[in-house]
Amino acid sequence: MRTLLFAPLCFALLTAWCAGQDRSYPPKLPDASAVHTYKKIGDVELKLYVFAPENHQPSDQRAAIVFFFGGGWQNGSPSQFHQQCRYLASRGMVAITADYRVASRQDVKAVDCVRDAKSAIRWVRAHASELGVHPDKIVASGGSAGGHIAACTGTVKEFDEAGENASISSRPNALVLFNPAAGLVEGDSVNSRVGANSERFGVEPKRISPADHVDADTPPTLILIGTEDFLLPGNQRFAEAMKTAGRRCVLDLYDGASHGFFNYGRNGNEAFLKTLTSADKFLTSLGYLNGESTVEAFFAAK
Repeated sequence: MRTLLFAPLCFALLTAWCAGQDRSYPPKLPDASAVHTYKKIGDVELKLYVFAPENHQPSDQRAAIVFFFGGGWQNGSPSQFHQQCRYLASRGMVAITADYRVASRQDVKAVDCVRDAKSAIRWVRAHASELGVHPDKIVASGGSAGGHIAACTGTVKEFDEAGENASISSRPNALVLFNPAAGLVEGDSVNSRVGANSERFGVEPKRISPADHVDADTPPTLILIGTEDFLLPGNQRFAEAMKTAGRRCVLDLYDGASHGFFNYGRNGNEAFLKTLTSADKFLTSLGYLNGESTVEAFFAAK
């Protein structure tokens, strides 16, 4: 029954996401500098794949970014953000691509994905000294459903995993969201297209709808999304809520682009390079990166 409930959403999100992607699972990331288990649920071990800057030391206290893959809360692989991690590590960040539970592998619902994302951010902050990360310069990022759970870490106050150290915050210091499912209520298109309901998400959709939980503490946010993306209305509502709350939100629109446009390997990588350049500019404005973007040169040399 779970598969039938998820099918309409997964078809829409997975079809757009998969083009040009390495969907291998477990992911094959031999150039990751380290792999850590951040959470165990029964016999499931969830991993963080870390890409560190060259000659990185634990004492460096670099900014960090944690990416969550897309796939409709149903499927997907940490491999999706491999290239973004490689580039941002070259720029001086500790870049991490995270695994989390999904319906097809662990028979979970979207709220459980949110719990895992919060656990990942908390683990990185708790192990900041080991990772060489500044505990107050942690960015949550991701695409589509992964963008949704990243946005939840910065907005939703519920659903921290029971038994974790709540004195260590699971809220990131900034958000970089690639066409996220930012709104899950009536009028946000996700709802009208797939009939979002409590059975599908595990809780009443509004409880994990980032646009409905923006407040004065929501971290500065960059949203990268196409004008033809069916998720755009929810993102516009998120941006408006940020404006009302007096919080910084950059809504970076790509004319004519549809869902999944930013992925590596699509359309000659034009949008991939543009969105990564925009993310670099945003992170530099926060003081998390220094100097000019080197996106074009980095991938020209690849």
